[in-house]
Amino acid sequence: MARVVLALFVVAVGVLHFARPEGFVRIVPAALPFPLALVYLSGFFEIALGLGLLWPRSRRVAAWGLVALFVAVFPANVNMAVNHIQPEGATLPEWAFWARLPLQIALVAWAVWVGKRQAAVVRSPA
Repeated sequence: MARVVLALFVVAVGVLHFARPEGFVRIVPAALPFPLALVYLSGFFEIALGLGLLWPRSRRVAAWGLVALFVAVFPANVNMAVNHIQPEGATLPEWAFWARLPLQIALVAWAVWVGKRQAAVVRSPA
C-alpha cells in the first residue's frame, strides 16, 4: 500500500509540472540553465518512475530512480526556503519552508524502503 501511495503522489506532482509549471520554474536555482526544460524533465521522470513503482519488473529500478530524482530536486527546495519563494496562491510562514526540507529526506527514505522491500519480495520463494 505504501508503494501505491508513493506512486500516486509522485505521479500527481509530475502531472502538476506540466499543468502548472510556473511555480516549479520559480524555485529552480538561478545557476541552472533552462528552468522550464528542467521542470518538464523532472515532471516526466516523476510520472515515469511513479508508474514504474506499480509493476513488479520495474519497481526496484523505479524506486532507486526516485531516490536520485529526490536528491536532484533538493536544491530547488533549498532555494525555495533560502529565498522565501511562496507557492502560487498561498502564503506560507517562514518555518514551513524549512519544514519542507526534511520531507525530501522522508521521500528518499520511503523510496529506499520501497526498493528494498521489492528486492526482498523478488528473492523470497513463491
